[in-house]
Amino acid sequence: MQNRSLNSLLPFRSAIRLLAVCCCAFFATPILTAATVAGWDIAKIEGRDYVSVESMKRFYNFTKLTRSGNSIVMENPKVEMKLKIGGNECLMNGVKFVFTHTVAAVGDKAYVSRMDLAKLIDPVLRPNFIKNAADFRTVILDPGHGGKDPGATNSLGTEAFYNLKVAGRTKSLLEAKGFKVIMTRTSDRYLSLQERVDLANAVAENAIFVSIHFNSGGRAARGIETFTLSPPGVSHYGRGVIAADSQKRAGNEHDSANIALATSVHGSLLRRLQKHTFDRGIKRARFSVLSGVRHPAILLEGGFMSHPYEAGLIHNETYQNTVANGIVDAVMKYRFAVGPKTTVSTPR
Repeated sequence: MQNRSLNSLLPFRSAIRLLAVCCCAFFATPILTAATVAGWDIAKIEGRDYVSVESMKRFYNFTKLTRSGNSIVMENPKVEMKLKIGGNECLMNGVKFVFTHTVAAVGDKAYVSRMDLAKLIDPVLRPNFIKNAADFRTVILDPGHGGKDPGATNSLGTEAFYNLKVAGRTKSLLEAKGFKVIMTRTSDRYLSLQERVDLANAVAENAIFVSIHFNSGGRAARGIETFTLSPPGVSHYGRGVIAADSQKRAGNEHDSANIALATSVHGSLLRRLQKHTFDRGIKRARFSVLSGVRHPAILLEGGFMSHPYEAGLIHNETYQNTVANGIVDAVMKYRFAVGPKTTVSTPR
């Protein structure tokens, strides 16, 4: 799917604004128990529960649904959602999400899997309904690799070095905003994945966890992608389901918060980087640091060191600062979206 500049989007089409402003626009019925009380149209397809796009339109107050062939667009003044029958990508306000299951059709109706609705769409559209997304003032930053593990390398430098640079800049910016910041490493030293998890889980207060990486994948691969932990029953991105995927991991406690945090970070970076990047989407994976951390957690891949153009960007301090500022903006917006709301009394 072709990437779009966020400059070309209609008002409210930033995923960051989506998180901040959409939450009050929808019904209060919990999505997982809404099938009978809200009139959900549910179908069994290949042994899985699917919900119709029409019932999604009603529940989320979309005022317009347009279908042209296999392409579907739902809109209201704040949200635009694009789907394609037979595809597994969803664009919400210009931000790409990768579904677990393809969008299906039965007769003239289109359906989205209940898994993707409950674990992806609903937390993005209604972040204030996430039960365990507590308020926080602590951010755990995890600069990937280090020491004997340089990560991806090219002629300009190592991923481990760039991860640490971006994390250090992010730390300074967050602290200036009043956040407490904990780094899993502050120098070029090696930490095992379990040591990173243990450091994060030693943080007793409410916190979020952001693992910072840069990618490698051949000279043609480019763009940013953000990963959250796969929910139980969902495979690691790029492979089929195996028996172990049915097991619940510690990080699955925050499935909904994870996707909301990923949306905020991914959308913020797209907005700031614009023409300098490509949207590879928000995806699910079973990385160890995501599986074991007991806080809302994401893993960011901020560009490809193996791509000639992006390698130069990653080496540039302006790009590094842009990524850091994007993360900081996203943390602020995510905290606003899931945190307690202050009620202001009006004079009588």
